[in-house]
Amino acid sequence: MTKFAKIYWMKDLSAYKNAFSKLETPFYFYDTELLKRTVAEVVRCSQKYDIDVHYAVKANVEARLLQIISAAGLGADAVSGNEVSWAVECGFPKNRVVFAGVGKTDKEIRQSLGIEAFNVESLQELEVIDQIAGAQGMVANVSLRINPGVDAHTHKFITTGLEANKFGLVPEEFAPAAELLGRLKNVRFVGLHFHIGSQITDVQDVYAQECVRATEVVKAFEDKGLAVEHIDLGGGLGVDYDNPDRNPVPDFDLWMRTIAENLTRRPGVKVLVEPGRSLVAECGSLITKVLYIKPRTARTFVVVDAGMNNLVRPALYGAYHRIDNISSNAPEAVYDIVGPVCESSDVWGSDRRLPASSRGDLLAIRSAGAYGSVMSSTYNLRDKAPAYFSEDFEV
Repeated sequence: MTKFAKIYWMKDLSAYKNAFSKLETPFYFYDTELLKRTVAEVVRCSQKYDIDVHYAVKANVEARLLQIISAAGLGADAVSGNEVSWAVECGFPKNRVVFAGVGKTDKEIRQSLGIEAFNVESLQELEVIDQIAGAQGMVANVSLRINPGVDAHTHKFITTGLEANKFGLVPEEFAPAAELLGRLKNVRFVGLHFHIGSQITDVQDVYAQECVRATEVVKAFEDKGLAVEHIDLGGGLGVDYDNPDRNPVPDFDLWMRTIAENLTRRPGVKVLVEPGRSLVAECGSLITKVLYIKPRTARTFVVVDAGMNNLVRPALYGAYHRIDNISSNAPEAVYDIVGPVCESSDVWGSDRRLPASSRGDLLAIRSAGAYGSVMSSTYNLRDKAPAYFSEDFEV
């Protein structure tokens, strides 16, 4: 698969190069065929291990991509009322949408009644959902989000499962939650939700720990008389930012096999996972043009027209993205690739080896399909990057 994937990607970029040169940069380019292969693999693993999959909408909200994902039968995981509404508009059935987030507003709760489940993050939120559902003459399905105290071995800004994080209920809240669920009339307890972080690459160790902890928490709630109908283990599966051609489709089989081997569940209990990044990251690239070459004594800068306003991850997290020059086959040189934004942190990469680059060359910032366009801004009054899709090009 690795060899084929590399040929597949390079062939596509070579074919699109002339078409790209006619477009105003920067822009996002999405390989929809790669997305379809990725979704097909996650569906295969879902069926093999009897694990339900909900796409985490926050990773990318392009309608064309969401329509491909929803058409495959996946559910949706939303973290805002607008994401709930957009997911439904893009083809996800409302009763296949779950809604998480520590700060759900009354308006968002009201507009989301009828979804598969609210992943409740606090005792007070549970009471508020009960009140709003009662006022609408409805009963809302609720799943309690648990903070499992598991270290995801990832960046501190994207870990969510430690007690120091703002998410979910901690053990001392389990008994009050069970008591409260016994009294409230307009919520129906359906299960438990766990999520420990994002860009997790230590798959077997981290997810095995999560499953062991989830098994313990499920037993604790069932011992209190609350039947757990579904166990939502969240998402977080990482992707290969260093060499996306080596692993264009993440190892969903290892992820789901780890869950199947380490989670104890009764017959009939549904298990959910919520991949986002791992579905869409590798199918997207940010295409940018070289504006200037600035030689210095110690280093040479390549100034491009894409900035941190288009893709903030490197500036925000120090995140690494592979960068390819798709215009040049010249011998390699070492560059610092920087953007046009008036911030010193607007740097795409330092000491990167690229084919010798010139003004007008096109660079592809890879693995940009997740947390790219959704986190973009118009800082410096710069335009947002438009999106183009491989299926719309004749090559």
